[in-house]
This record gives sequence, structure tokens and C-alpha cells, in this order.
Amino acid sequence: MQKVNIHEAKTQFSRLVDAAANGEEIIIAKAGKPTARLVPLARVKTKRRFGALKGKIRIDNDFDASLPGDLIAAFEGR
Repeated sequence: MQKVNIHEAKTQFSRLVDAAANGEEIIIAKAGKPTARLVPLARVKTKRRFGALKGKIRIDNDFDASLPGDLIAAFEGR
């Protein structure tokens, strides 16, 4: 746990946010008295729902067909 005064927190804000994102807790003090705490956000894990995009995506029947020769040449830089 790190304790910093408001002035230092203002000048080092980006560094303090990075430290908090990495799991460190930072106490911000005003005139030596703790007034705020900077902590990392708890990551919210969302469950994947299979079929969530059903009906929203369409794949053509020739999706895996060979590409035309001129397009292959363009990808190869010819």
C-alpha cells in the first residue's frame, strides 16, 4: 500500500493509475490525513453465450472457394 499527498497524486496520476491497475492500493491524503483510496477495478467475467449472433451473420456458400488469381497476386505483392 502506497500513501501519497494530493499534490503528488496530481503530478503522478498516470503512474498511480497504472500501479492501481496492477493490483496496488494507493491512499491519497490531504494534509497528512487519508481521504481517498485508489484501487483496481474488479474484472467482471461475462459468460459466453453460444448462438448469441445467430441470425445476425451470414456466410456465403462459396466462403472457402479459391481466390481469383489477380487477388492472390495482389496479396503476394506481384
